[in-house]
Amino acid sequence: MDPLSSLLSGIRAEGSVVSHAVLTAPWSITFTDAAPLTMVSVLRGGGTLLLSDGTERAVGAGDTAIVRGPARFRFANEPATVHRPHTAYEINCFTADAACSGQKLDGIHWGTGPEGATALIVGAYRASGHRHERLLRALPSVLVIADDAEVCAWLETSAADAARLSAGSQALMDRLLDWVLVCTLRAWFDRAGADAPGWYRGLADPVLAPALHAFHERPAESWTVASLAAQAGVSRALFARRFTELMGRPPLTYLTECRMDDAEALLADTDLSIAQIAKSVGYADAFGFSTAFKRHKGLSPSTFRSTPA
Repeated sequence: MDPLSSLLSGIRAEGSVVSHAVLTAPWSITFTDAAPLTMVSVLRGGGTLLLSDGTERAVGAGDTAIVRGPARFRFANEPATVHRPHTAYEINCFTADAACSGQKLDGIHWGTGPEGATALIVGAYRASGHRHERLLRALPSVLVIADDAEVCAWLETSAADAARLSAGSQALMDRLLDWVLVCTLRAWFDRAGADAPGWYRGLADPVLAPALHAFHERPAESWTVASLAAQAGVSRALFARRFTELMGRPPLTYLTECRMDDAEALLADTDLSIAQIAKSVGYADAFGFSTAFKRHKGLSPSTFRSTPA
C-alpha cells in the first residue's frame, strides 16, 4: 500500500453526506461537525469559505474545496452576508440524530433550483483512529482544486440520483465522495511540487518509488539502506544521496519516523501488546522499540497509551 492510500485508510465518507443542496442568495451554511476533513464541491454558482482564523477563500463553479478540521467554518454566498439578514443553515452530520443523508436538512432545498442558485455537493469525512493525522499535518487549512465541466456534470448527475433515495443511494454517495477526496488530494499534491510532503514526492521518483512501495507494504522487514537501494536497482550511495535530497532526510530517519507514527496509531487504536506492536513496525524486541519510541515521541509506549488524548 502506498503512503497516501495508507493515510487515507482512516478517513471515509460513511453516512455523512449532504448530497445536492441548492441555495438561493443570500445564504450561509455553518459547519459544526468538527470533522477532520470536509469537502465542498460547487457545481453551479459559488460563494466564499470563511474559516475560524479569518481566512476567506472564494470557491466558484467547478471548484472543489477541502477544509481541514476540527474548527467550525462557514460558507456564504458572499462574506458580507453573515452580517446581515439572510437564510442561515447549519450542517452537523456526526450527532446521534443527524439526518445528513436525507432529502431535507435544516431547511436546505434539494434537487433543481432557480437560475442563478448555487448547487453544492458537501461531504464530511469521519476518522477511525489516528493514522490519518500525518496526512492532515501535510495539508493547509483549506485547498481548492478546479474540476473540468465534464466532471462537474457527472457529479451533479450522481448527486441527483442519490437525492432520490433509490436503492444504494447512500453507498453511492459515500463512495463518490471517497473518490473525489482522493482525486482532489492527488491533484493538489501534484500542483504543490516542492511544497508537497516528501512521502508524496518520492512516489513520483523512478528511483525512490519502488523502495517506498516496498517499505510501506512490508514495514516489519529489517530494512537497511542497502536493501532499499536493491529495491530501487541502484547503488547504496546513489540511493542514499537521492533519498536525502528529495525527501529532506536520510532513508533510515524516514523509516523510523514512519514506524513511530504507525506505532502511535496502533497504541491508540488497538489492544495489541507492546511486543506485538514492536514486531509489526520492524523491531526485534519490545525494549529496542520502547527506547526508540520514547526518543521520538517523548513518552514510553505504555505511558503514551495510558495518557488521555
